[in-house]
Amino acid sequence: MAPAKATNVVRLLLGSTALWLSQLGAGTVAASKSVTAHLAAKWPETPLLLEASEFMAEESNEKFWQFLETVQELAIYKQTESDYSYYNLILKKAGQFLDNLHINLLKFAFSIRAYSPAIQMFQQIAADEPPPDGCNAFVVIHKKHTCKINEIKKLLKKAASRTRPYLFKGDHKFPTNKENLPVVILYGEMGTRTFSAFHKVLSAKAQNEEILYVLRHYIQKPSSRKMYLSGYGVELAIKSTEYKALDDTQVKTVTNTTVEDETEANEVQGFLFGKLKS
Repeated sequence: MAPAKATNVVRLLLGSTALWLSQLGAGTVAASKSVTAHLAAKWPETPLLLEASEFMAEESNEKFWQFLETVQELAIYKQTESDYSYYNLILKKAGQFLDNLHINLLKFAFSIRAYSPAIQMFQQIAADEPPPDGCNAFVVIHKKHTCKINEIKKLLKKAASRTRPYLFKGDHKFPTNKENLPVVILYGEMGTRTFSAFHKVLSAKAQNEEILYVLRHYIQKPSSRKMYLSGYGVELAIKSTEYKALDDTQVKTVTNTTVEDETEANEVQGFLFGKLKS
């Protein structure tokens, strides 16, 4: 009987071990479940080309305008290339002015969309102008708007008699030796043909010291895709719906309590202060 009992004990132990291991495995699987949350901004997705230009502007104003010259009509490739190919094309253009370290920083800035808020800021400034209807790009010359290049010369004639516009710290000014010139602000999307046509005319006038050329980003038709942000903490609070039943028949009564008359509270310049009681 002793060997039989020993066998039964071993079987019982093995069965308990198997049950414990199975429960442990189930608990591990249950613990591995997670909740994935996406954080979307209130504005739509912004073009990577414009974000890259803001990265360049942070490096220097000179690099910004050099980069702009190489990508004047780069947006036309976006219609024929995949998103990944277009992304690599932007990095290739930026690589003409950046070393490997800064290219990696640019990639990181793309991943967290670090310069998207700056693009949206310019978009909001353009909306406050407001932009003329049906214009892919437009200029503002001392509070006068036009989206026709042949009207720029006409608006410049009496620009000095109108109020000079306020310029922001983040505005992109074309390099010039003079500041006391008529200000021409171009609102447009870098890389488009319409932008390129305006830029050629305005940059030539700025080089001849006829105007102070300022560029602000403007996207006539924003993307329909949401602007998802990464690198931000998200907390998901789940409220428990379990309620405990409490027996309120055993509520203790508090005796010997005193209530002070509110009218007897000290008054200080119209404010009444009472004692704080524990």
